[in-house]
Amino acid sequence: MKIIAYGIRNDELPFLREWENNNPDVEVKVETELLDSTTVLEAEGFDGVVAYQQKPYTKEILDKLGEFNIRYLSLRNVGTDNIDVEAVSKNNITVTNVPAYSPNAIAELAITQIMRLLRNTKRFETKQRNGDLRWAPEIGEELHTKTVGIFGTGRIGRVLLDICRGFGAKVIAYDPFRNPELEKQGIYVDTPDDLFKKADIISLHVPAVKENEHMVNEKTLSEMKDGSYIINAARGTLIDTDALIKALDSGKMAGVALDTYEGEVGVFNEDFPYFSAIPDEKLKNLMERDNVLVSPHIAFYTKTAVQNMVEFSMDANRDLIKTGNSDKVVKF
Repeated sequence: MKIIAYGIRNDELPFLREWENNNPDVEVKVETELLDSTTVLEAEGFDGVVAYQQKPYTKEILDKLGEFNIRYLSLRNVGTDNIDVEAVSKNNITVTNVPAYSPNAIAELAITQIMRLLRNTKRFETKQRNGDLRWAPEIGEELHTKTVGIFGTGRIGRVLLDICRGFGAKVIAYDPFRNPELEKQGIYVDTPDDLFKKADIISLHVPAVKENEHMVNEKTLSEMKDGSYIINAARGTLIDTDALIKALDSGKMAGVALDTYEGEVGVFNEDFPYFSAIPDEKLKNLMERDNVLVSPHIAFYTKTAVQNMVEFSMDANRDLIKTGNSDKVVKF
């Protein structure tokens, strides 16, 4: 069996080498560049492809895989929204993803950012760099006095729910597909509007499907409590950036934490020579605010998660080549 793995980073390589040692019947080619219209040519002669979602998987790329008689594409990530589904079907390509590489990784970053916002750590760090070591006026708040609204109670949302309860916070949730055990506990509200109106802190944990695009918008932001908080460690397109900036300008929001951003492609995971060289004025606007925390899509980025992403995707591709099936097949 021959698998080509695209976009392999230095932090992934040790886990990939370990997987190779445990699977001596599989020949693996490591490609550090992402899968695109140029690098796809290297896939000729391979049985399967493992890749990481960052660039779109276009018709051109998928048609070329089909031309090479490659029928198996395994992603080292969850999202599949940048795949040309028609081209997948046309070329009879089976796609797998890693639906749960580490729910704890994302939930733990979410709670970290919640606590940083409540305790004004960014403001204190700025003051200290300027020699100001006074407490006032940056008085903090305590999580156990807050109602946390979790939008989406899948694996990540449920981990965050348990963490917030550990702090003593009241937790409410909305999900169109309710978890039976959580429903027995009575934590669900009836509508998204109820969640926005009742929560002090909203944490988003839903996919980037069309129905969820700009679910945080001018209307939903206006319905939130004055002095509320939003955490987005899910997908950037969930939030209308213009509406968010407007709400921050008005003082409606006490704080925001963004690990994802709707204009992040081509900006996050890039290195710019200086701050003003960042080619997104809205992002710079947000980054310069003392009540906004921006991180470049790092919620997944832990040793545990990276190891799982490599091992689960490689296992899936191997299983597809051997048997034509995997427990991680994506149903489009």
